Order: sequence, then C-alpha cells, then structure tokens
Amino acid sequence: MEPFRVHILGCGSALPTLKHNASSQVVEIREKLFMIDCGEGTQMQLRKSKIRFTKISCVFISHLHGDHCFGLIGMISTFGMLGRTATLRVYGPKELGPVLDSQIKTFCQGLEFSVEFHAVDTTKKTVIYEDRSLTVESIPLKHRMPTCGYLFREKPTLPHIKRDMIDFYHVPISQINNIKLGASWTTPDGDVIDNSRFVEPADAPRSYAYCSDTRYIPDLYKLIEGVDTLYHESTYASDNADRARKYHHSTARDAASVARDAHVGKLFLGHYSARYNDESVILKEAQEIFPNSYLTNEGMVFDV
Repeated sequence: MEPFRVHILGCGSALPTLKHNASSQVVEIREKLFMIDCGEGTQMQLRKSKIRFTKISCVFISHLHGDHCFGLIGMISTFGMLGRTATLRVYGPKELGPVLDSQIKTFCQGLEFSVEFHAVDTTKKTVIYEDRSLTVESIPLKHRMPTCGYLFREKPTLPHIKRDMIDFYHVPISQINNIKLGASWTTPDGDVIDNSRFVEPADAPRSYAYCSDTRYIPDLYKLIEGVDTLYHESTYASDNADRARKYHHSTARDAASVARDAHVGKLFLGHYSARYNDESVILKEAQEIFPNSYLTNEGMVFDV
C-alpha cells in the first residue's frame, strides 16, 4: 500500500509558546507533499522533520488568522533562494489573494517560479483540487472569519494481480492491464478463466479530514462521514467552554462528538490553548466520548 501519512509541524493556537508551534501539517500521499496551514516557524519545523519541503506542490490555508498563515511568505521567499522553478499552488479564502500578491511584490521580487492562488469558497463543500490519485474538498467551518477545512480522499485503485495465477495460465504481460480492468482470460484450448481467479480486491481508498479552527457544528459530521482519520481542533477542555463559544473554537468534547457522529476511524486533537501546560485533560475528555482519540505533538507522524 502506498504511503498516506500526516506530519505534524505545529499544533498550538494563536499565542506562541515554547511547547507548541503554530498550526501546520504536511500530508504525504503517494510521494506527493501537500501543506495545510503555514504558521510562523513552519520552516524550522520542516527542517527538523527532514521533509524535502521543496517538493511541496500545494499549500491549503484554512483562514487568515496569523497562526495559520504568517509563515507562508517566508517559505515562498526561501523557495526562491533555493532556486525553485516548479509552480506553487496556494488555496485559501478569497481574502488571501490580494494579501499574498502584495507580499510577493514587496518581499519576493524576481522569483523564478510562479505562485498560483486559487480562491476557495468557504461556504461550500466542493472539490478544489484533483489529480490522478486523489481529490481535495473544502469543508465549510464556522469561525470568526471565513474559514474552511480540507478533506483529502484517495481515488479507488485497480485490483491486485495474483502473479502465480498469471504465470500458471501463461497470460501475456500485454494482457495484465485488461485483467486489472475486469477482463477474463481465454486459454489457447478455448477455456474461459474468470477474472476473479487472477485478482485480489484493491486496497480501500483512504481519507483524511482537517478541521481547524471552528466552533462546534452539530451537523459537521455529515460532511466527513466515515473518514479514516479526522483532525479536529480542541482548543479547550470543557472547563473553558465559555471561552470556546466566545472565540468560536471547540472543546475536546465537541471534537469527540463530531468524530463519534461521523463514525471516523481515528481522531487526532490539536490547536491547544496556551493555558494548558498538560493536555492530558483534553485527551481524557475526548476519550470519554470517542475512545480512539489521540493528542498530536510536533514531530509526530501518523498513518491515515
């Protein structure tokens, strides 16, 4: 099975601390790298993770709070100094477009690569990126400004070939793709060998949803039903539920409720408030509702 994993570069919230970096992740899927959010300090985290960040092809920004985008222009500048030539695609709320354009004109003149900005409608769930192996959809969220999450879905793959059966029936290599596509095989004696003898089921497509920042949305689960892995902000535990409502954030209980209702496989928590020196209270609260919950931390890598 091809790798589909997530690298946590930062899982803190707006106030900088010595414990956590601002929000950023890299999604690695089939040798392609996609960044979600790019808070201040992301470049240093990329260095520590030893990710070949010049291979990042797209950056998906959830919203225009600094802890999610202050690192973007610095990373673009570094790409220029490293001699990047490949186009960098940036996706985010339409308000990001003119800001990014102004920053590039001010700080990054003479880039030898293009930065393509793609405005995302944060009010709709729609496919915003697609290639041969995956799609990325926007997830409408509710924060203090236009905000969306992102849902990465693998496309279905073809079945696996049973090599021993191919050899047994002397099927030519030229016919293997046809068999993958469902064809049966007729032997030189005229016997028809059913396709099922030659293939095993394909791996189930995997999916990853990123939801940060947002207040609790009771029907959010409908948009992420059945995803393998969910990252949902858990800025506070229930002891600060009033602050969560005031600032349009979620508690660990909120995040776990979404995971439970969406029947996801795993829940990863993050975007912790700086007021928590120990996030175990956040984890405990989430696990009471959704046992398969985990804390994220910088340097963590998990398989979807």
